[in-house]
Parts: sequence; structure tokens; C-alpha cells
Amino acid sequence: MQWQDEAIIIGVKRHGETSVVAEVMTRSRGRHLGLVRSGRSRTMQPVLQPGNRVEVVWRARLDEHLGEFKLEPIRLRAARLMEKATSVYGIQAMGALLRLLAERDPHPHLYETLDVILETMDDPADAGELFIRFELAVLNDLGYGLDLTECAATGTRENLQYVSPKSGRAVCREAGAPYADRMLALPAFLCEGAKSAATPENMAAAFRLTGFFLHRHVYEPRGITENAARDGFVQAVLKALALQDARQAG
Repeated sequence: MQWQDEAIIIGVKRHGETSVVAEVMTRSRGRHLGLVRSGRSRTMQPVLQPGNRVEVVWRARLDEHLGEFKLEPIRLRAARLMEKATSVYGIQAMGALLRLLAERDPHPHLYETLDVILETMDDPADAGELFIRFELAVLNDLGYGLDLTECAATGTRENLQYVSPKSGRAVCREAGAPYADRMLALPAFLCEGAKSAATPENMAAAFRLTGFFLHRHVYEPRGITENAARDGFVQAVLKALALQDARQAG
């Protein structure tokens, strides 16, 4: 058995004295593990860093075996990703999200989104918004997608302001007002066709929104705790946005 694909490194574990087991997100074969012989060598260590994009060849006698990876670097960006808290926490948090999905299930849109986010980590607003959309996509692929396109009560696509914590569907201002204290806020930038930029306030609301449904549908039923890197990423993004606003105001 053999295949070749593009992949992004999301994790590495030691295996024996000189080798490692690399965990990658491939473009067309989903999250995949493989043994990298001499993976702890000086040559391979810079390549086997989370966030790097590589060309991977996987070989095994049988499809169900762990198999071996041969890796060639395409885009070495790990050094840049280690410079800021947003990117350090971000790659860890996205790796944890990808581990919620079954190994070897293809999710090409998540691969593409992951690659784009890693290229935008210098901009906290873009990175934060894309991360939220990444979480929404993971929820959707797990079977718990949110419907933020029209009001659950009236069918209108205008003035969407809330999300029902029960159904995960959007609710317009008029229909949701009597139950506002029980609703989740729907940030304007997540509405279909929205042109408004994300602010620290609505970015925080968006993180609360996705975090609520991840906890309710995924973490709690599986008896697992949220990866601490997500909280680190959220705090780093909100702090960076607040500093940007302070500079602009000054």
C-alpha cells in the first residue's frame, strides 16, 4: 500500500530512540499517523514542527497498519508561528479540534482552512474569525452544524441577532427579544452576506457561541475536557484586538 499527498504537521510523539510518530492533516485523506524513522535527527526535527506543510509518502503492507512516512518540506513556517501567542496556541487548538474527527476520514475543506489560518496568524482579527469558522465547520462535520442563515421562528433572513441554544438556529431580533436572556448572541460578522468587521466584543461573543455547542454536543457527551490551548488562543486574540483598538483610538 502506498499513497502521496500534501499535509500539515499537527503533532509528533517520540517512538524509540531515534524515530517519531507524526500526526498530520492531509489534503485528501484526513488526519493520519505514520512512523518517521530517524525523525529525531537534526535534519528532520526542523521539518517535523506543527504548522509546517510537507509532501508525504505513506507506505504500509496493509491499509490498517500504522505505516511509515517519508516527508519533504514544502512550507516551513513553524519558526514564524512560534513568535506570537496567537499562533502558538492556535496550532495546538486546531490540532485538538481535528482529533475530534475520525482518523483517515477526508475533510479537504478543513485542510484548506487550516492552511489559510496558519498563513494569517499575523493578523489577530483574520485569524480569530477564521478560527471560529473552522470550529463551525468541525461542528458541521461532526453532525452538529448550526443554521445561521434564517430565523427559526419566522424564516426571515434580516435582523438575525440570536442563536437558540436548543436548536442551534438563528433567531431574528423581533422573535427573540422576549427570550433574549436565554439566547446566545449571534455576532453580525457571522451572518450571511455580512460586511461588518469583527470587533473585540462580537469576536468574544462568537467564541462563546462555538464554545457552547462544542461543549454541549462534543466534550460533555464524550466525557472530555476542552483543550486548554483554545482558551489561550481566545485570550491572545482578544488582547491583540483590544490593543489595536487602543492604538487607533489614541
